[in-house]
Amino acid sequence: MTLPGPASGGLVIFPVLDMPEVEPGDVLAALIAERVELADGDVVVVTQKAVSKAEGRLVPLNPGATGGRQLVDDEAVRVLRRRDDLVITETRHGFVCANSGVDLSNVPLGQACLLPIDPDRSARRVRDGLRALAGVEVGVVVSDTFGRAWRVGVTDVAIGTAGIAAVVDLRGQTDTQGRPLVATEVCVADELAGAAELVMGKSRGLPAAVVRGVDPAWLRESSVAAEVVRPHGQDLFR
Repeated sequence: MTLPGPASGGLVIFPVLDMPEVEPGDVLAALIAERVELADGDVVVVTQKAVSKAEGRLVPLNPGATGGRQLVDDEAVRVLRRRDDLVITETRHGFVCANSGVDLSNVPLGQACLLPIDPDRSARRVRDGLRALAGVEVGVVVSDTFGRAWRVGVTDVAIGTAGIAAVVDLRGQTDTQGRPLVATEVCVADELAGAAELVMGKSRGLPAAVVRGVDPAWLRESSVAAEVVRPHGQDLFR
């Protein structure tokens, strides 16, 4: 499949079609490179579920009401809120999310899917694989679905990045009225993850998408999604 270029100043977002069910040991970069023609500057967004499956982050779910709860507790460094079956935790990555990111959807019965151990490393592995297989310089975002404390509904966010800025700092620039921006930091990795989810969907079995036309200034070798996690000392709510 050949992707057209974006209209002037715009983005083009395409799902990677005909991806097989990902199994432990699969090479995601190869699965993607076989199905889409990439170009320098593209950003490939891959779901956490696909990454976790490829990396073998599937574990048996002990039967009984407490099996899943114990797994959630084991994956958390602290429990922030617990209400009935809903648990809001902080993971070892620093993510604040429901149920420590433990997921039972789209996995074999009796198993649970855990977050990647190091999502930024996972993104680098996919990026390096695409560089070797397709000869292109692309960014990679590993996305996951998170809720928001003060807003209804879920959205996809970035939990791992490689070759693409996680946060673009606009402080010191000016707005359209010439006033200096003093607090504006844009989480472009989250925005790319959310945009890609619009074409992947939650139930279509499409675990990867390509975003073409991003600002070349966002392509950065050293950026990681860990930059998005707000340090505890700056957190007004925990």
